[in-house]
Amino acid sequence: MPPDRLRLPHYVRFVLLAPLCALAMIGTPIHALAQGFAAYITPPRFEVQVAPGQTLRQVVEIQHVGQQKGNYRIYTNDWTFRPDNSVDFSEALSSDSCRPWVAVERRELTIDPGSRYRYRFEISPPAGTPARECRFALMVEGLEAARVEGSLNFPVGGRIAVIVYARIGDAAPQLEIAKTGVAQVDGKPVAVVDVHNRGNAHGRLEGFVNGVDAGGARFEMAPADLPILPGETRRIAITPVADEGKPASVVRFPLAVKGNLEWGKNRLPLDTSFSP
Repeated sequence: MPPDRLRLPHYVRFVLLAPLCALAMIGTPIHALAQGFAAYITPPRFEVQVAPGQTLRQVVEIQHVGQQKGNYRIYTNDWTFRPDNSVDFSEALSSDSCRPWVAVERRELTIDPGSRYRYRFEISPPAGTPARECRFALMVEGLEAARVEGSLNFPVGGRIAVIVYARIGDAAPQLEIAKTGVAQVDGKPVAVVDVHNRGNAHGRLEGFVNGVDAGGARFEMAPADLPILPGETRRIAITPVADEGKPASVVRFPLAVKGNLEWGKNRLPLDTSFSP
């Protein structure tokens, strides 16, 4: 039996693929973009822990909201997170891929209109595996051709990637601020911190800090929710927390920021001035 099949009974980010273009979108229902591929997936991300020599089973729920039966192909990919925060997926095994440890319930699936399917997969790191993080993507791809609404009449296929982070043993991040500064984002200055991860698992900055700009305006600010992978340095934006239904605050630099950023139970003090 292939290693990516479970011994079980049969029971963002959105990507539209076209002949000459690829459009990646996060947070937009795929059925609003392409007829023929109409699926919601929950959760969009897994962050789990598993011991070497043990098996961890997880469930992702696929809801098919199309008016016809939905046919899907399900498989795994390796992925890389680029400096511009885009993601590249690859069906080829990377040199340190952990996908041989992953088993999926089945490779093709048909779901009735309006129905949900609880799809199972397993992660089984071999005994003796040293502490590390296993990262892969569970890809759910529509098998029917679809057509983009309101555009030229060309066929596309849709797929959704569910990102999985599995910490093996006591793997953990170790984050530190390497540099602070101001970067241009969409033509506007934004406070940023370059965060280095000395650990062997990904981490994310959380928490709130207080900012006061050149005009005396005060802001509650928070870091962008981006993964910082082991061994890498990732630029993280620190921006004002927007009130629901209100436009984002305009910051006049220089900006003074003070407070604690957090990762897990750890804190990273931040007390600096950001100036373009």
